[in-house]
Amino acid sequence: MRHPLLAVATVLALLTAGIVAAFVTGIGPFADTTPAGDSDGAFPTQTTAPPDDSGSDTGDTGGNDTGSNDGSGGDSDAGDATATESVPPFAVVVDDIEKCGQTCRDVTSTITNQQDTDSTGITVYSRIFVGNGTDPDDEVWRGSQAVGDLAAGESYTTTKRVELSYSEAFAVRQADGWITVQTTIETDDRTLTYTEQRHVA
Repeated sequence: MRHPLLAVATVLALLTAGIVAAFVTGIGPFADTTPAGDSDGAFPTQTTAPPDDSGSDTGDTGGNDTGSNDGSGGDSDAGDATATESVPPFAVVVDDIEKCGQTCRDVTSTITNQQDTDSTGITVYSRIFVGNGTDPDDEVWRGSQAVGDLAAGESYTTTKRVELSYSEAFAVRQADGWITVQTTIETDDRTLTYTEQRHVA
């Protein structure tokens, strides 16, 4: 009875060692097969703004055309700030996440033009980083979507497939399941970046 258990334990140990070696060396299913020339290039991140108030989101405000956020809160009488300046020009909401495999998710999201005027030439760029930062070395996914024009109050919904390699999924697990999603909205007259952290595992 001990010999079959010993044989099974040995096979499991060898299999585990092989998987770890493949992960460390980047071969087999853990290899990064994306050619370096296939990168989408640098994403625009000209200005930053907070996402809509959905609780766990964190963002920085500042830059050219979104006003400034100097950290002073509440009932300040400085400047000619109005209530409309506190509303971001765009809202980005994740509507649904469906599992399409062990390391694959179909993510449906909606962008809404919250301005009183139409917005033209909209392209949305998204990047996902492991952990709670935006270090380029921690990027595990990127994608873009040409939206076109949105009238005031109009929304656009799309579904994107997010597939991670086993090594990228393992890195997310090592970061206690935290990722950072950076969404940049580029229009004909402005560029805004929204950054939020999400706990996914």
